[in-house]
Amino acid sequence: MDAKVRAAETPAAPTTKAEARPIAAEFFGTLILVLFGVGSAVLAGKYIGALGIALAFGLTLLVLAYGLGPISGSHVNPAVTLGMLLSRRIPAHTAIRYWAAQLLGGIAGAALLLLVASQVPGVRIQGKFGTNGYGTRSIVGINIFGAFVTEILLTFLLVFVCLTVTDKLALTGFDGLSIGLALAVANLVGIPLTGASVNPARSLGPAVFAGPAALSQLWLFLVAPLVGGALAAAVHRITHPTAHSGEEEMPETDQGRKAT
Repeated sequence: MDAKVRAAETPAAPTTKAEARPIAAEFFGTLILVLFGVGSAVLAGKYIGALGIALAFGLTLLVLAYGLGPISGSHVNPAVTLGMLLSRRIPAHTAIRYWAAQLLGGIAGAALLLLVASQVPGVRIQGKFGTNGYGTRSIVGINIFGAFVTEILLTFLLVFVCLTVTDKLALTGFDGLSIGLALAVANLVGIPLTGASVNPARSLGPAVFAGPAALSQLWLFLVAPLVGGALAAAVHRITHPTAHSGEEEMPETDQGRKAT
């Protein structure tokens, strides 16, 4: 009986391992994006400016797209995952796992950044720490409505590009470059306004360690990017109807090839 049980359980191991790899990739990918992207603002912002920070985010995502794309699609962003879900590129249970991994990865990346920043004299963590904000926490003092619309539009750009360049009708080979540039552009425009979230995981991680002021405004940077991602998926269905004709949820083993 024991031998039969062991024989029955043996084939399950590769499946479990295969399912875990994309989740691990999303966790570590989001960790790296927060550590280096937000880290560029926290540790080097006064030296490299908004352009440098935008490039840090864009180049980090570019590297992740090529490194993790074949494994998980390198979403590293709940808004991108939502867009992929609504476009039926991934099933719901995979999206839920991705969201959990991304949010935890964002917090872990911010924790590592906190460890480094704590060793640097003069680095302000309480209240700032690369968090997003509006009103008095915005460089230009943008109001709550303006911040909400800004985050929707910036996230729309990023997710729409992700959906478009990974479309089976689009050219391949430069997908990661287009996605990285889209994030860099979003940051160039958004940094003076809201600090450019376009990613709930990127906003959650630093806010956890920045204190009450950042946490009180966090809801906007969780909700607005998801609205932008959903809007991008809806518009993509209009602009690329053939990509959605006869669509079916793809098997998990094909996620990496389809998503990036």
